[in-house]
Amino acid sequence: MTYIIDHKEQIIESLILVLLYFVLRLVSNKIINSVGLKFAYPRVRVQMLSKIINSILFYITAGIVLFIWGVDQNKIVYYTTSLLAIIGIAFFAQWSIISNITSTIIVYFSHPVKVGDTISVLDKDYHISGRIMDISIFFLTIKTIDGEEITMPSNIFMQKMIKKDRTAINKGDK
Repeated sequence: MTYIIDHKEQIIESLILVLLYFVLRLVSNKIINSVGLKFAYPRVRVQMLSKIINSILFYITAGIVLFIWGVDQNKIVYYTTSLLAIIGIAFFAQWSIISNITSTIIVYFSHPVKVGDTISVLDKDYHISGRIMDISIFFLTIKTIDGEEITMPSNIFMQKMIKKDRTAINKGDK
């Protein structure tokens, strides 16, 4: 009982922070779901983005709780930098994977194309025309007029000039 009395301030701050975490998590999930519904994104993509945002919120909350309870900041800094160094080396070794994930997030929120659009990838060596069938974490799948399915890494897609088919755009507006 004395422990609770002695640490009353930290307990209250921690409870408020945990409550704030759940509110932020609920709000961010609602925003992500509404954007997903508005732009008709596949449910899997919406869930993946929700998990990423929830993980980031969790780690920020955990860090603040450790700060509230007075955990030695030097130890946290040493642990965090060591962990980030190991993760950084692993990510550097797998830079293309991280690049594809980042590119997919950019395509998801900012690129003017979406699943179902008919596009042409303007490349001097490989001209690809077709309908976007899927945008996953690492790849875009394009189905050509001949019925072939072509997968393109998201980071390559971001580097190419893309032309939307005008007739498909006009059909979508009606």
